[in-house]
Amino acid sequence: MTSLLKKCLAVSASVMVLTGASALAANAPEPWDPNYEPPRLSDGTPDFSGVWDQSSMTGIDRPANFEGLVVPPEQAQAIAQSAAARREASNAPTDPNAPAPPAGSNPGGYNAFYIDAGDGLGVVNGEYRSSWIVDPADGQLPYSEEGRAEMEEAVALAWHNYDNPENRSAAERCTVGYGSTGIPPMLNVLYNNHVQFFQDPNGETISILVEMNHNARIVRMNAEHREDSMDLWMGDSIGRWEGDTLVVETTNFHPDVNQRSSQAQRFYLQEDTLVEERFTRVADDTMFYEFSVTDPDLFTQTWKAEMPMKLSDQPIYEYACHEGNHSLPGILAGARRKESEAALAAAGNAGGTQP
Repeated sequence: MTSLLKKCLAVSASVMVLTGASALAANAPEPWDPNYEPPRLSDGTPDFSGVWDQSSMTGIDRPANFEGLVVPPEQAQAIAQSAAARREASNAPTDPNAPAPPAGSNPGGYNAFYIDAGDGLGVVNGEYRSSWIVDPADGQLPYSEEGRAEMEEAVALAWHNYDNPENRSAAERCTVGYGSTGIPPMLNVLYNNHVQFFQDPNGETISILVEMNHNARIVRMNAEHREDSMDLWMGDSIGRWEGDTLVVETTNFHPDVNQRSSQAQRFYLQEDTLVEERFTRVADDTMFYEFSVTDPDLFTQTWKAEMPMKLSDQPIYEYACHEGNHSLPGILAGARRKESEAALAAAGNAGGTQP
């Protein structure tokens, strides 16, 4: 869970008291129209064109502060009000007379202007949601004991190993976006949460462009998976239409993208994990995104999630993260410097103990 959501949860109760729970509940979202008819292309398939926004304060798993999947409207709207107040405070001008931060402390990263983590909890069919995961019912990733151990080992390697560039995360190396954005399942992160679909007029392919790290995934329609040896950065995606729903199955992921981490979420998949996605346009401004993840080597069951995408009136700009990130030499050089200093210190200590 993001620190912003934690802080907003902490103050939402007082906002509800001050504002009035009944007044907030009166503005509860409407459920989707079950008889909605989507716009269509010349071949009759639904038109997914446009830019779709996944930004939300909801994340993949459920924070302990929530009792269940569905959040009461008054609580959800109080959380949104608290978040808006915090954003406004964060956007205030910096005090030019403020002293430098204490030595060794974190000076901060991006200014609030660059962050787009959503302005409220996600809404699915008129319900505010505390997590994207709907099965298991507790909203948690159902790792087996062996799967959790494998995940923790992979995370430790990605975060604490500086032996060579390949040990750093794919996101840090700028090969794919971090936090499972362009790779299925596609999740929301701190910023750059836009998605765009390009539908081949011949119906042979659908391309899914994700703003984070400008990843473009090609879905081959009505095709079979390639051989297992073809492990692709974003996996091997094949698709089909089931009525008005686009169904995409992806497996054969590149091993360097198994570990999926961001500030708000962390999970682990394998090369042969199977991800099924379902995209359904349920309103002019809403895409319903469902996905399931199956891997008996990692999880005790197939887990499922649901999330909305909202139509945006903004274009996607290039996220110019350079493959082979220019910071990598500095990261690795810093590790070599620490190793050298440790070796010198060890040699000095050893020398001091000799008679």
